[in-house]
Parts: sequence; structure tokens; C-alpha cells
Amino acid sequence: MTYPPPPTPPTGPANPWAPPSSQALWAPPPPQGPPALNGFALASLLVGLLCLPPLGIVFGVVALVQIARKRERGRALAVVGLVVSVVMTVVAAYVTQQYADSFSRYLDSSVVARDDAEGSRTAIDDMAPGDCFNVPGGDLMKQSTFVHAVDCTEVHHAEVTSSTLLDDGPFPGDDGLESTATDVCWEAQDAYAMDTWAVPAYAEMYYFVPTRALWREGDRRLLCVIGTSSEEHRGSLRKDAGMLKPEQAEFLRAMNGVDKAFARQPEGGPEEALSECRTWAREVDTALAVQAALLRRVSGRPGIGAAAGAQLGEVEAARKEWQRAARATKPAEFDEAWDRAVWSLDVDTEKELRGAYGLSTRVPDWLADPGDEPSRGPRMEST
Repeated sequence: MTYPPPPTPPTGPANPWAPPSSQALWAPPPPQGPPALNGFALASLLVGLLCLPPLGIVFGVVALVQIARKRERGRALAVVGLVVSVVMTVVAAYVTQQYADSFSRYLDSSVVARDDAEGSRTAIDDMAPGDCFNVPGGDLMKQSTFVHAVDCTEVHHAEVTSSTLLDDGPFPGDDGLESTATDVCWEAQDAYAMDTWAVPAYAEMYYFVPTRALWREGDRRLLCVIGTSSEEHRGSLRKDAGMLKPEQAEFLRAMNGVDKAFARQPEGGPEEALSECRTWAREVDTALAVQAALLRRVSGRPGIGAAAGAQLGEVEAARKEWQRAARATKPAEFDEAWDRAVWSLDVDTEKELRGAYGLSTRVPDWLADPGDEPSRGPRMEST
């Protein structure tokens, strides 16, 4: 008996007669393409160049994280975008700061121009010693690059004592600049208005210094002034060596030297800084020695001799106490010598001597009480 042959399997893309595993074994592998390009990498570069560099920094960081995790393309592009965004952010910040400084100065000059302060609008760098000026509202603490120059016989807010250029170099910082300005301007004021007793109680020392931005532009001008804006003041306060008699100038140098020494009192008292206080006591004694030498020379001069002799006796008594203070080994010893030294000098004796020299006899507020210290606190103004 014969059997017919089995039917021929149909042709086609799949063989229905083959077991399922056979199909899987012979299926071709899926096509493999290149990794995808990370979108944040491209966005970092574009955003950093065109609009928002800080956002470009964020995109660059996100791109680097995603590329490492997903194995995507674009690492070099992300790094370039990140660098470009950082650079553009720094440039944008610098340009913004420069624009802000310029705009601030423009607004300031515009306000001054519209203000009704009396005088001729003048750049503050053009002011010279002996010039007087007004400022808007009498506010000498307000930032300004222009003032209103007036004749000193008219009511004015301030009078220039010196105009100097500071040394070149990096910006010394606000504290360093303040310290330098304080020292320079007190020296300038003492030389400009040597008869300190003639300076009214409402007069204060001010100074104008460059800001950090102006320092970068090359501005080194330090302007020292005597401010009188709290009262309606007329007339110049200038009494320098060229306006005084030689003997008056000599006497005032000696007297002002003692005041300067007193003003250098250490911030900490003998309980906290005994060594510094002892050094200060020696400085005061040295200044008093200069004054004593002068008084000794003029003690026989007609019209001055009697008052000079009285002052000399008090100065020598004060020197002995300051010398004891300089040798003190305990804070209590220093305090006792200090008190005796202060009370050794009678302001009425100095008043009589100044009158004999033809100088002001108005006792300043800081000398009204022998226990008070000279007030030499500066007022700062930045231009």
C-alpha cells in the first residue's frame, strides 16, 4: 500500500511548521543607531551665548549628568556651553556694575543740578584749600561729585582745608581708607585753623574720598573740609602760619602737639592695655616737654612772661605725673597718676596765656571739664 507524500509547507516570511523557538533563534537582530544627542547640551551653549548665561550654566550641569546616566552624545558640547555660560555671566555682571555706577553718578549730578543750593556748580575735584561751598540740604554725608562753590563771606556749609592725591596701588579697603583720611585731615585742619579755640563748636571735620569704583578709574583725590552746615556760618576759619605772627604760630604748634598726643589715647584703658597706656603716657610727656621748652624761652618776655611762667609751672607738674604713669606696674597706679596729671593743668591759666598771645580765649567744649577728652571723631563722605 502506498501513501501520498506530505503536503509542501507554504512559503512565506514565517514557517508555521517550525517550533516557536526556531523562529526566535533565526530572527535578525534589530538595527543599531548612534546614541541620541542630549538636548540640554545644545541648549546650554545657545542660552549662554544669546540670552541668559546663568540659565546656560544650569543647562550645562544638567546635560553632563544626563549624558553620564543615559550614555547620550554631547559631552563636549555641554562642557563648551558650560564654560561659555560662566564667562558670559562674569562679563554681564561686570558690565552691569559699570553701568550701575555710571547711572548712579548721572542721577547724583542731576539731583545736584536741580537743587536750589546757592553757588556755582563745581566738580569736587576742582576745589582747593580756602574754597567754600554748599551742598544740597546741607548734608555733607551725602554722596556727591559736585558742590556749589561760594565766596567764604557768604553763608556756606563747608570750607576746604586740603586737597591731596593718595598713593597709587590697589584699593586699600574702606577701613584703610578711613584711617588714612582721618590722619591726613586732622593734620590738615590743625595746620589750616591753628588756633583751635577759635573754631566754633558746631564745626566738624569731614572728608571726601573715592569709592572703590572710582578708585579703579584712577581717582585718588582726598578732600578735607571743615563742615559748618548745622549753623548759618559766614567767614573763613583759616588761621594758618602765613596769617599769624611767628610767635603765635610757634606757640600754637606746641599747644596743638599736646592735643594730638592726648588724642592718641589707647582704646582700652589700663586694665585692658597697660603697656599701650604706658607708651601713650611717654608720648604725652614728650609733647609737654616741647611746650615747656617754649614757655621757658618766653617766660621773661614783656606781656607774655607772667602767664607763660604760670603755665610752665603747671606743665612741669603734669610731666612728673605722666612720667609716673609711664612707669606704672599696675592699672591702679596708672589711673592715679593720670588723674593727678589731668588736674595739674588749669584751663584758666591757658586761657590767660592765649589772651596774652592775642589768640582766642573761648574755652572749647572738650576742655570745659578737665576730665573730658578732646573730641576728634571724623565724619566720612565718599564721592
